[in-house]
Order: sequence, then C-alpha cells, then structure tokens
Amino acid sequence: MATTTEVLQEVVIKFAGDSGDGMQLTGSQFTNNTALLGNDLATFPDFPAEIRAPQGTLPGVSGFQLRFSSDMVYTPGDECDVLVAMNAAALKVNLKSLKKGGKIIANTDGFDAKNLRLANYPDGINPLEDGSLSAYELIKVDVTKMTREALKDITMGTKEKDRAKNMFVLGFLYWMYNRNMDSSIAFIKEKFGKKPEIYESNIRALQAGYNFGDTIEITGVTYTVAKARMQPGTYRSIMGNQALAYGLIAFSDKSELPLFLGTYPITPASDILHELSRYKAFGIRTFQAEDEIAGITSAIGASYGGSLGVTTTSGPGMALKGEAMGLAVMLEIPLVIVDVQRGGPSTGLPTKTEQSDLLQAYYGRNGECPMPVIAASTPSDCFDGVYEACRIAVEHMTPVIFLSDGYIANGAEPWRFPKSEDLPAVKVSFKTDLGHGEEKFQPYLRDEKLVRPWAVPGTPGLEHRIGGIEKQNITGNVSYDPENHQLMVKIREEKVEKIAEYIPEQHLDSGPEKGKILVIGWGSTYGVIKSTVAELQAQGHEVSHAHLRYIRPFPRNLGDIIRNFDQVLIPEINNGQLIKIIRDKYLVDAKGYNKIMGIPITKSELLEVLKKMLA
Repeated sequence: MATTTEVLQEVVIKFAGDSGDGMQLTGSQFTNNTALLGNDLATFPDFPAEIRAPQGTLPGVSGFQLRFSSDMVYTPGDECDVLVAMNAAALKVNLKSLKKGGKIIANTDGFDAKNLRLANYPDGINPLEDGSLSAYELIKVDVTKMTREALKDITMGTKEKDRAKNMFVLGFLYWMYNRNMDSSIAFIKEKFGKKPEIYESNIRALQAGYNFGDTIEITGVTYTVAKARMQPGTYRSIMGNQALAYGLIAFSDKSELPLFLGTYPITPASDILHELSRYKAFGIRTFQAEDEIAGITSAIGASYGGSLGVTTTSGPGMALKGEAMGLAVMLEIPLVIVDVQRGGPSTGLPTKTEQSDLLQAYYGRNGECPMPVIAASTPSDCFDGVYEACRIAVEHMTPVIFLSDGYIANGAEPWRFPKSEDLPAVKVSFKTDLGHGEEKFQPYLRDEKLVRPWAVPGTPGLEHRIGGIEKQNITGNVSYDPENHQLMVKIREEKVEKIAEYIPEQHLDSGPEKGKILVIGWGSTYGVIKSTVAELQAQGHEVSHAHLRYIRPFPRNLGDIIRNFDQVLIPEINNGQLIKIIRDKYLVDAKGYNKIMGIPITKSELLEVLKKMLA
C-alpha cells in the first residue's frame, strides 16, 4: 500500500499507560523532537499521585499530552487527536478526552483478561473487540510482543526488555509524523552509553517501531506539521521548574550575589533543587534540609550573611514555613519563597495542579505580615518572573513569594532565551560604614523607599541584633511599646505597598481599552484566557484580557483599567481567591469561574461562560 503524506495545521497527542511504561519519557522525547522542528507547542504531563499504584489499575495511569502546531499555541488542547493507550486502564481514563474520529494506538498486550479486570471492565468485555470504539480509528499493535522480538538476541530478562516498549511506540510515532530519530538516538546514547545492553535495547526498539510503521500496511497516511511563524531567535524547549532554576542562576550572576537554596523535597517543586544542584560551577549552593522549617531558616541565615536566600516548596510546606516567613518580614531581609502549588488541603493531590495557595500567600502568616506576591503565567515566564521576584527582594529588602503551580512546573514550551547582557540591571548595595549622622549603627534607618540597609555580619562598626521579637523603630532594639508596634506594622505595610511605584503599570494582553468584558487572570490560566479571548475578538466582541504578574502590590493603574469595562470575569483553578482580593480592593462586582478538579480550565468551558455574559 502506497503511503501518502497529509499536511496538518496542528496535532494533539496523549501518551497514556501504567506509571512504569515510560510515558513521561516518551512524551518529553517527542516534545524535544518537535521543538527542534520549529513547531510551537504546549505540554501537560499528568502524573499519578501514588508512588507505585498497582500495575494496570486506574489510579496508576500516567499521561503526557502534547499539542504542536504551525500557528502559535497557548494551551495543550481540550481534546486529543491521537491517544496512545498502553493498557486498558489508560484507555478507560482518557477516552473521554479523545475527539470523535480520533486515532487510538492500542497496545493489545495491555488488554488481556487481567488488565481488563484491573481496569474494571465487565467480565468478557474487551473494548478493542466489541465495536464500542467504532467512532474512532483504532490501530491495534502488539507492542510488547514486537519489542521482545526486536530484542530476542540480547541477553536480558523479559522484564528488562519490556522496559523498552515506550521506545517502540516513540519510533512508530516518529514514522507516523515524518520525524527524524536523531535527537532521541543522541539522548539514549548520552543516558545509557555506558550500559551497552540497555543502550542497544532502546535503540533497537526505537528503530523497530519506526520500521514497523514503514513496512506494515497498518495505515496508509503519514502526517507533517509545518514550522510555526515565530519571532526569529534561538529557541529551546523548557519546562517551568527548569526555567525557574535558570532565572535564579541568571539573577545570581547578574547581581554578583551568591545564591543559596535551602529546601526540603516536595512535589511538584523538587526538580528546582535537582536542577540547581547541577550548577555548583556558578557558585550555587544547595542544601537539602531535614524539614521545611530548617529549609527556610537556613535560607534566612544565608540572606542575613549577604547571599540571596531562596527556599522552594508547595502548599503544605508553605504552612510549615509560616513563622519563619514572619521572621524574615520582621528582619526585612531579601528572601525568595517559591511555592509550586498543588491540590489541597493537607497532602491533597500531590501531582495535580491548583491555584489554591493565593490567599495563603497573601494573608497566611500570624500577625500583620505583608509580603510581595508575584506569579508566573507560563513555563518560560518562570525565568522572567523569578528574576523579578529576586530583584524586588534585594532592592526593597523584603521576602517575596513567587507562585507557580504543577501545570506550569511540569509543562513545556519553546523559549527564546535572552543573552546575559539583555537582562535587567540589578542594584545591590551593602552598608559598609556609618553614615547619615550615625554615632552607632541604626539598622532600621530607612531611605526614600522605606528600605533599611543590608549590613553583612562582621562589618566593623555595624554590629546589630536580630530576632523574632518586635523591633524598635530605627534602633532595632527589642520593644514592647504599643505605639512602636503599631508604627512598625504600618511601616512594613507601607514599604510593601510602595513597591507599586517601582514596577511596571498593568497592560492589556489583548483587546480594546474599553469594552463589555475584562477577563482578569493570574498564573497558569494565561493560555486558556488568551486563546479564548482571541476567538471572541475575531468574532467582533469587545472582550479584553489582563493578566497579573504583580498581585501584591497591584500595579497602580489596575483600578483604572477595571473601571473601563461593563463586566469583569476572573477564571481561577480554585474556589475564588483573586476575586476576593479584587472585590475588596476595587469594590467591583467581579464574576468568577472556578474549577477545582486538579486539571486546567479548558477553552470550551471558558468560551461558554463568556458567551453567556455577552448574551
């Protein structure tokens, strides 16, 4: 059968299988290959929460969704064109997200009686055989059998050979989408070059999958997606946690401040520690503490000593760090607290995404304890966002909370990375001697920004005490005076609010300056809001989009922007948190759209909400 090639504008593929099937690796390899081709892309890895759920069960399904296009894309897509199902559970969990007429590539070995039972299919029912998938294009492949056949003369156990199944699938998809396999061959060589049998098994399985597509008359069509029309420059595929780590390194290099990460591993923030620990050559120091409190207090000590202290965590860890954050606010030292949000409360949904820590970041410490709050909107935006969080921390002598989430942290997109000389300049000043008429060092004597000096311990003549008891204004001595306590509370709050004078004004991401609806977003809702609003604008509707990076303090002109619109909608992956702050601050009757399922808001959902508001 002659094979024809069809040109597509975009494709959404979902890789799904047991947590041991390597779907995350398969998806990330296909993603890297896609980035090299010049397509725009967005990904959504979907991990099981259980470290090792029973094989073949519904809770153990691991997924990786990739959307790639010749146009700009902002979300991983609402529905899939292709579903790779390595077993019955993977099909059952993900079938609802597959378009009618879409392709199912099913590993038939994963649909035996045992797997069907584990996936809770009724006895005697096999969806690959009973006609229930007639609305889809079903491609049945015995991946397990053919992988074993390709590796029959390698002296490995069957279990070890089966670990290469994902490479067979990857090879088949490379054939289906007219891809060159060189990038994955180079990856396998780098990862397993010193383990000849593992290296050989993965290479053979990859090639066998490609050859299977090329020689077996299973489908007569291959596909290709043209390069995207993107701004010229050098790009790489990057995930949010990677970008965040690189932003911290870049700031350390630009500011010439040593970077110290004091942290405790927690999903989904742990990869920041893993990434930073690889860059000791840049003077980066990483410390894995025994718990969350030790992580942040070690970072506070580093900042007090003249380094940039950083700590990373997720929602449960934020709760544990609360008192230490209050200490950093009282000491008024630079510190960056990174919160990669996940579903809660308590342990909650460790591998699922949510935006439910905003109010915790805003208010979640004892006493009056204001801190700047900044949020990233996309994986690559983590670089710029955390760089800005560091700048504010250093230039305004304050701890800063930086918010990401699981969707951003594990998602990937093309990143046009900057040159070091193009990064914003940073002003770092240490106090080195007495001045301002001081006879004795006054650690809380402030400048026009209400910022106190940064004095490194050991500097002659600048000895001063620290601690968690209230400070006397100017001297920093311990004070129980009621009037002084009120004064210090007000000063600390005013200092944070004054940061609004040193950040950019809010701009509209798209749409007219005045209109019927303003959609305000923050964090990972950026892509779905942008694409939804763009569709409505193309239909002639007066809908605009503003996305917030600075949440505390808000940009000075945000209230003026809000007042230019008849209605305000605030979509969030929580039960309504930013909307409470906006209503309180601007007395506007904003409407919310909230989703709390551990998965992102879809374009179709948001489109329906906005059309009702426009009606």
